[in-house]
Amino acid sequence: MNICDFGTTLKSLRKSHNLTQKELGLQLGLSKAVISKYENGLGYPTFDTLIQIANYFSVTTDYLLGVAKNKTIDVSDLNESQIETIQRIISEFNRANKQ
Repeated sequence: MNICDFGTTLKSLRKSHNLTQKELGLQLGLSKAVISKYENGLGYPTFDTLIQIANYFSVTTDYLLGVAKNKTIDVSDLNESQIETIQRIISEFNRANKQ
């Protein structure tokens, strides 16, 4: 695990959602300064805040911390048939990427 990846990952997620540090801070109940500290590796969130950030961006805490490279896919609102279709598509992509 490389905790240094957290700030880079957070910044990337924030930018991909077209948010400023201030806007993200408002969404999470944090100040712009705290978001800046996180992104620059000068501070790290508590476990509760880490979970809140992961939930906000719909990623895992492992992804935020650089433990896992993959994001998650929320299938909670899909029916079984739709989930199976997505699993088949992912399998096809994985198979094609291994070739």
